[in-house]
Amino acid sequence: ANALGLLADMARARVELNTITYYAGVNACGKGCQWATALGLLADMALARVELNTITYNAGVSACEKGGRWANALGLLVEMAFACVKLNAITYSSAVSACEK
Repeated sequence: ANALGLLADMARARVELNTITYYAGVNACGKGCQWATALGLLADMALARVELNTITYNAGVSACEKGGRWANALGLLVEMAFACVKLNAITYSSAVSACEK
Protein backbone atom coordinates (compact mmCIF):
# COMPACT_ATOMS: atom_id res chain seq x y z
CA ALA A 1 0.00 0.00 0.00
CA ASN A 2 2.88 2.39 0.71
CA ALA A 3 4.26 2.08 -2.83
CA LEU A 4 0.84 2.82 -4.29
CA GLY A 5 0.45 5.75 -1.93
CA LEU A 6 3.76 7.16 -3.11
CA LEU A 7 2.69 6.80 -6.75
CA ALA A 8 -0.52 8.65 -5.96
CA ASP A 9 1.44 11.37 -4.14
CA MET A 10 3.72 11.73 -7.15
CA ALA A 11 0.75 12.12 -9.48
CA ARG A 12 -0.85 14.73 -7.20
CA ALA A 13 2.44 16.62 -7.09
CA ARG A 14 2.46 16.49 -10.90
CA VAL A 15 5.66 14.47 -10.96
CA GLU A 16 5.77 12.59 -14.24
CA LEU A 17 5.34 8.87 -13.71
CA ASN A 18 7.61 6.84 -15.97
CA THR A 19 8.52 3.23 -16.67
CA ILE A 20 10.72 3.03 -13.59
CA THR A 21 8.15 4.42 -11.16
CA TYR A 22 5.38 2.24 -12.57
CA TYR A 23 7.65 -0.81 -12.43
CA ALA A 24 8.27 -0.12 -8.74
CA GLY A 25 4.51 -0.07 -8.14
CA VAL A 26 3.84 -3.24 -10.15
CA ASN A 27 6.70 -5.02 -8.41
CA ALA A 28 5.47 -3.94 -4.97
CA CYS A 29 1.98 -5.19 -5.82
CA GLY A 30 3.44 -8.54 -6.82
CA LYS A 31 5.28 -8.86 -3.53
CA GLY A 32 2.05 -7.97 -1.71
CA CYS A 33 0.01 -10.53 -3.70
CA GLN A 34 -2.07 -7.73 -5.22
CA TRP A 35 -2.15 -9.11 -8.77
CA ALA A 36 -5.27 -7.15 -9.78
CA THR A 37 -3.71 -3.85 -8.75
CA ALA A 38 -0.51 -4.78 -10.61
CA LEU A 39 -2.54 -5.39 -13.77
CA GLY A 40 -4.34 -2.10 -13.21
CA LEU A 41 -1.01 -0.27 -13.06
CA LEU A 42 0.07 -1.90 -16.34
CA ALA A 43 -3.19 -0.73 -17.90
CA ASP A 44 -2.62 2.76 -16.48
CA MET A 45 0.82 2.78 -18.09
CA ALA A 46 -0.68 2.04 -21.49
CA LEU A 47 -3.33 4.74 -21.05
CA ALA A 48 -0.66 7.25 -20.02
CA ARG A 49 1.45 6.18 -23.02
CA VAL A 50 4.30 5.15 -20.77
CA GLU A 51 6.48 2.47 -22.34
CA LEU A 52 5.77 -1.04 -21.14
CA ASN A 53 8.96 -3.06 -21.50
CA THR A 54 10.09 -6.59 -20.72
CA ILE A 55 10.91 -5.68 -17.12
CA THR A 56 7.53 -4.11 -16.35
CA TYR A 57 5.65 -6.95 -18.02
CA ASN A 58 7.76 -9.49 -16.12
CA ALA A 59 6.75 -7.82 -12.86
CA GLY A 60 3.12 -8.20 -13.93
CA VAL A 61 3.56 -11.85 -14.89
CA SER A 62 5.27 -12.47 -11.56
CA ALA A 63 2.41 -10.78 -9.69
CA CYS A 64 -0.06 -13.05 -11.49
CA GLU A 65 2.12 -16.06 -10.68
CA LYS A 66 2.18 -15.18 -6.98
CA GLY A 67 -1.59 -14.76 -7.05
CA GLY A 68 -2.15 -18.09 -8.80
CA ARG A 69 -3.65 -16.29 -11.81
CA TRP A 70 -2.26 -18.40 -14.65
CA ALA A 71 -4.77 -17.15 -17.24
CA ASN A 72 -3.83 -13.53 -16.53
CA ALA A 73 -0.13 -14.41 -16.70
CA LEU A 74 -0.58 -16.04 -20.10
CA GLY A 75 -2.68 -13.07 -21.21
CA LEU A 76 0.28 -10.81 -20.50
CA LEU A 77 2.51 -13.03 -22.66
CA VAL A 78 0.06 -12.62 -25.53
CA GLU A 79 -0.06 -8.88 -24.91
CA MET A 80 3.74 -8.72 -24.95
CA ALA A 81 3.92 -10.57 -28.26
CA PHE A 82 1.24 -8.34 -29.77
CA ALA A 83 3.14 -5.22 -28.61
CA CYS A 84 6.44 -6.66 -29.94
CA VAL A 85 7.96 -6.65 -26.44
CA LYS A 86 10.68 -9.28 -26.07
CA LEU A 87 9.85 -12.23 -23.85
CA ASN A 88 12.82 -13.66 -21.93
CA ALA A 89 13.65 -16.56 -19.65
CA ILE A 90 12.20 -14.74 -16.64
CA THR A 91 8.94 -14.16 -18.50
CA TYR A 92 8.57 -17.82 -19.40
CA SER A 93 9.69 -19.07 -15.99
CA SER A 94 7.12 -16.93 -14.17
CA ALA A 95 4.40 -18.00 -16.59
CA VAL A 96 5.25 -21.69 -16.15
CA SER A 97 5.22 -21.27 -12.37
CA ALA A 98 1.81 -19.60 -12.60
CA CYS A 99 0.47 -22.57 -14.56
CA GLU A 100 1.78 -25.00 -11.94
CA LYS A 101 -0.28 -23.41 -9.16
